Amino acid sequence: MRTIVLLLLSNIFMTIAWYGHLKQKGLPLWKAILIAWGIAFFEYCLMVPANRMGYANGFSGFQLKMTQEVITLVVFAVFAVLYLKEPFRWNYLVSFAFLLGAVYFMFKK
Repeated sequence: MRTIVLLLLSNIFMTIAWYGHLKQKGLPLWKAILIAWGIAFFEYCLMVPANRMGYANGFSGFQLKMTQEVITLVVFAVFAVLYLKEPFRWNYLVSFAFLLGAVYFMFKK
């Protein structure tokens, strides 16, 4: 569970680093890059321990990556709707369902 929480937190930081600047149209690109790097530092401080702990506790590399991707999409969906004010469409939900199916099969013995 600790691995999942750390992956969730790291993805929140990364989503802000990658997409938080999109509404700041007047921000020069070089500043957006430097700010994103600063935010990404904290993402790495959470992601690296999450992957190490998960791997040490029985997750395979494939399972860690697939879990991280699903968390990334959930975090991004919330971010896109709340911060970017983008609509959430039915086809996004169907796509997420297929990804959850992928996670199911990834963990199936």
